[in-house]
Amino acid sequence: MDLNIVFMGTPEFAVPSLDMLIAEGYNVVGVVTQPDKPQGRKKVLTPTPVKAAAERHGLPVFQPVKLRDPESVARLAKWKPDLIVTAAFGQILPKAVLDMPVRGCVNVHGSLLPKYRGGAPIQRSIINGESVTGVTLMFMAEGLDTGDMISRVEVPITDEDTSGTMFVKLSDAGSKLLQAEMPRLIAGETTAVPQDEAEASYARNLTREDEKIDWNRTSRELYNQIRGLVPFSGAFTMWDEQVFKVWAAANPNQIGASETGAKGQAEPGTVLQLNASGIEVQTGDGSLWLTEVQPAGKKAMKAADFGRGGTLKPGTVLR
Repeated sequence: MDLNIVFMGTPEFAVPSLDMLIAEGYNVVGVVTQPDKPQGRKKVLTPTPVKAAAERHGLPVFQPVKLRDPESVARLAKWKPDLIVTAAFGQILPKAVLDMPVRGCVNVHGSLLPKYRGGAPIQRSIINGESVTGVTLMFMAEGLDTGDMISRVEVPITDEDTSGTMFVKLSDAGSKLLQAEMPRLIAGETTAVPQDEAEASYARNLTREDEKIDWNRTSRELYNQIRGLVPFSGAFTMWDEQVFKVWAAANPNQIGASETGAKGQAEPGTVLQLNASGIEVQTGDGSLWLTEVQPAGKKAMKAADFGRGGTLKPGTVLR
C-alpha cells in the first residue's frame, strides 16, 4: 500500500530519519520544517538541515511560521497525508493536523519517555548527570509528548559525551527505530502502550540562565553543565565584567585529589593556577580544570594557550 507520508523536522537530529524513509522507498510527498533563520555574525539567511536534505531529495518543502494557522493546515491537507512522521520539528501540532492522517502522527523523541518530555531532552539528560538515555517512537497527542509509546531503545551516555555527540548517536538510533516500525505503521498494525504519568518529567527549553556557571556547585555538576551545552551555546562565567565562555573542561573523576583544590581553600570561582593543563578554578567541593575557553570578542581557544597570555591571573575570582 503506497501511503502518502509527510515528514516534519528541523535540526540535524531529524535528517537520518528522513534519509532512511527515502532510502527505503517510502512515498514521502512533502516535508515541513521551520522557516529559514539568520545565522552567524553576518546574519545570513540559512535553511534548516531538514530543508537542505529535502531539497537534495527533490522533495517539496513547506515552512510555516505557525502550523496551527488555518491557512497552514489547509496547505498541509493538499498533500493528503496518510501518515505524518515528526522528529524535532519545533512546533506543537494542532488537533486539525493530528486528526488528518488515517495512520496517525508519530514522533521520534530523544528520550526514554515519559522522562524528559519537551524541547531539550538530550541537553538536560547530560546536564542532570544521567548515564543512559534513548529514543522513543510514539503516537502524537494534544499534550506535550504525552502520546502512547510504540517502541523505545536505550543509548548509554559516557562521561566524555556532549550534547553534540549524543545528538548524533540518538538521531541514528531514532532512524533505526523508525525503520523497524515502518512496515507495521504502513499496515496499520502498530501496537502502543500509554505512558505512566507518575514517571513523567519535563525538559524545558534552555535559557540564558541555564548557561550561567555557579561556581558554588560541585565540580561534577559543572562538568555536566558544560558538556550539556556543547556545541550549541557553551557555558559562561563573568570575568572583568565581560562574558567568558567555557567550551570544555577536564573530567573531574579522572583527576587525582592532589591535582584539585580543597573545599574551603579559596572562594568558589577563584582561579587557582594556569598551566599546560588549562585553568584550574575553585568550585563548591574542589576544583575544575577548564580546557577550552572563549574570552569576549575572541575565538574559542585552548585554555592552556589563553593562560600563556598572562591576562588572567591566579587569585582572580570569576563570577
